[in-house]
Amino acid sequence: MFEYDFMINAFAASGIVAVLAGIVGYFLVLRGQTFAGHALSHVGFTGATGAVLLGVSPIWGMVGFTLAAGIGMGALGEKLAGRDVAIGVILSGALGFGLLFLHFYTSFATQVTALLFGNVLAVSHDTLAVLAGIGAVSLLALALIARPLLFASLQPELAEAKGVSLRTVSMLFLAVCALAVAAATQIVGVLLVFTLLVGPAAAAQNVTTRLSTGVLLAALFALFEAWLGIVLAYHTDWPTSFWITALSALVYGASLLRRT
Repeated sequence: MFEYDFMINAFAASGIVAVLAGIVGYFLVLRGQTFAGHALSHVGFTGATGAVLLGVSPIWGMVGFTLAAGIGMGALGEKLAGRDVAIGVILSGALGFGLLFLHFYTSFATQVTALLFGNVLAVSHDTLAVLAGIGAVSLLALALIARPLLFASLQPELAEAKGVSLRTVSMLFLAVCALAVAAATQIVGVLLVFTLLVGPAAAAQNVTTRLSTGVLLAALFALFEAWLGIVLAYHTDWPTSFWITALSALVYGASLLRRT
């Protein structure tokens, strides 16, 4: 298996993305912002199709659009109701532009399929380097905002009374989330981004209420699902994204049994 360069790239890329998605996803689930992750993946698709239309690498269009959308979502609404409205507006607008871009450029069906469902086996050395950079920047940024983020997530009213800007925290976190979504899309695609971003984190929170243990478990669950999914895909010739998604569902189901 490891005699092929594309398999080495696949394991390296999925490892980077799984750890990033698991950790960021834990806070996403903790804050009740899973809808934001879903919306950002669709916004990323619009950015990717727009980038292809302009002759730019899809990953840069995805990163740019998701970052802008994440910051916009955080700026437009820091409370739950406001967030949902802001996310819905940005999501619908992004999907409209995505349709427009596809209308103007319909000759890249293979790339569209890869964007929608992912293709970890096609990750190049250049893409791997980009993913490593995204992972490093995202985790560093998350570490810098971890304390106010946790405070604002668990006790928002008290945090605001203590001078923590909920809007700023939301903007910064959703920017980090946007980078994680852009990275995860390279592995499982736009439609299945919940697989790595939400599934492992939700399972970890079912297993333990301890923050440090939960974050670690979320990363390990995501890593387990990604790597075992690649192995199973290699031996069965079934899509990698299917196996990762199936394993995510199994892990989450097992976590529900543990909670009960």
